[in-house]
This record gives sequence, C-alpha cells and structure tokens, in this order.
Amino acid sequence: MFQALYDKTLSWSRHRHALKYLCALSFAESSFFPIPPDVMLAPMALGRPQHAFQFALWTTVFSVLGGIFGYAIGFFMFDQLEPWLKTTHYWEGFLLARQWFTNWGFWAVLMAGFSPIPYKVFTIAAGVMSMVFLPFVLASTVGRGARFFLVSLLIAAGGEKLEAKLREYMDRLGWALVALVVIGGVAYKLMVGSQ
Repeated sequence: MFQALYDKTLSWSRHRHALKYLCALSFAESSFFPIPPDVMLAPMALGRPQHAFQFALWTTVFSVLGGIFGYAIGFFMFDQLEPWLKTTHYWEGFLLARQWFTNWGFWAVLMAGFSPIPYKVFTIAAGVMSMVFLPFVLASTVGRGARFFLVSLLIAAGGEKLEAKLREYMDRLGWALVALVVIGGVAYKLMVGSQ
C-alpha cells in the first residue's frame, strides 16, 4: 500500500498542477498522510531549479498549516484517536514524542523538522500536551522551513545524484540533529544543576 502511495505521490511532481498537489501533500502529511512532501519537492526542485526557493516556501507554509490542524486533532480529538493510534506503528513514536515534549518542549518541535519520527506525531502530541500555541507555530516554521529549504536548495544545486541519496542523507542528518540537541540539553541541565 505504501509503495503504491509513494509512486502515486512521485507522479504528482510531474503534473501541470504539481504546486497545488505539493501544497495539499504538505498540509496532509503534517497531520495524517504517511508520505513526506520531500517525495514531490525533490523532483520539482530538480526539474525547475530556478523555482526551488518558491517550492520550499510553499511546502513550509502548508506544512505548518497542516501542523496546526494536527495540533487541533491532538487537542480536541485525542480521546477518539487514541484507540486507533495504539494499533498503528505510530504509537511508539507518539510515546517518544510525548517524552521529548516533557523534556524539551519548544526544542522537540524544532527537532521534529529533521527527526526520523513523522512530524504528524509531534503535531498531535503538541496538541495532546497543550503546548503553548505560538511557540509551537514558531518552532514548526523554523524546523520545517530549515528542512525543506535545505532539501530544495541542495537538490537544485546537487542534481540527480543528490536526489537519489535524499532519504539516506535526511535520516543521517535527522539522527545527528537529535543527538546534538540531546547532548546540548543534557549539558545545559548539568550546568544549571551545578550552580
């Protein structure tokens, strides 16, 4: 099922309404759809590198709007969603995201832009945890924007070879960012605790 969705999503990047599809996918992926917008963003940036910045901007805007919708799902509908969520592979990620919120708050959403854990898990968890809304939107904008501008601009500059390695690089970059934030957070807590 996921391979068919992936292939269909990839085909949208070549459609004459590709930008509209990219915006819709970016919104949906932030709250419920399983395929990330990078699948469309990368070939669009590769095919039209002069528009890579514009594609990244639209992807970021609609991803954040979708994140707000995910936040609302977590805030208003989690009791109805929880039984289903427990039956999916997202449950472990949700529990981890909730723990990150407890430990890191704003920084958890910022990390979500690059984290291997799906962003939708963080948006719903932010709503469940009643994270303060404006910091949530700010962290989403910075985290998602950094990811999509990086992907778009690297693909536009790096060409097909880099596009083929996109998923591998994104996972490595995501885990490296998570490790850096955790190390920084632990170092900060140790410094504050020693004073």
